Amino acid sequence: MTTAFAELHHGDEPLLLPNAWDHASARALAAEGFPAIGTTSLGVAAAVGLPDGASETRDETLRLALALGSGPYLLSIDAEDGYSDDPEEVGEFAQELAAVGAVGINLEDRLGSPALHAAKIAAVKAAAPGLFVNARTDTHWLGGAEADTLDRLDVYQRAGADGVFVPGLTEPRDIAALVKHLDVPLNILYTPAGPTLPHLADLGVRRVSLGSLLYRRALGAALETVGEIRAGRTPGGAAPSYGEVDALSRGSDATHSDGA
Repeated sequence: MTTAFAELHHGDEPLLLPNAWDHASARALAAEGFPAIGTTSLGVAAAVGLPDGASETRDETLRLALALGSGPYLLSIDAEDGYSDDPEEVGEFAQELAAVGAVGINLEDRLGSPALHAAKIAAVKAAAPGLFVNARTDTHWLGGAEADTLDRLDVYQRAGADGVFVPGLTEPRDIAALVKHLDVPLNILYTPAGPTLPHLADLGVRRVSLGSLLYRRALGAALETVGEIRAGRTPGGAAPSYGEVDALSRGSDATHSDGA
């Protein structure tokens, strides 16, 4: 099934997918012209004091999808490992995401059984055929299993994955070789120490995710700002006004001069 979100993976330029962590960040990114927004599991988990990657944020992820799913953008949800080892339960969760407006789901294998991950992918495609399944392997992210990357991705492609994701892969030669091997779009996680967006495009990458980078940079800016204030200095950098942020939540351009 070809969807508007799937088509973004086959344009002239790779899909740059920024990852939001709440309603305001998603609306702000959409206002910058991004047609699609992803979520960051780290941002979701950190906001409620739960560990990332531990399958503990199913409800919080669904609530965020409900809050964002009707926004003026295409929404892809980072669903960790699907929050279950039961493929049927993962498929049911995918149905819930699709019902609130999500068009994509990111599922990670955590270096577990490739057969189990493939079963989850197949279950999602059966339960929510229109949902774009981005199948992630952690061979490079967790390390120690880099040699298994191709075999795992082949299994996931055969299971029906619409795209594959290899976070932690930054070597241009390896990225280019992987692109040639695959039948589906390759997603790479951007890192400041890795190839630039134009370089990734030249290598054939079709989707570039920012993961938790924006959330971590925002947190870093907050700490830098309060540090400057505590030291008696005026903080630099730009920040949206109170009214501009309030307008994001109201879904309008209206601003308010009161509040803080």
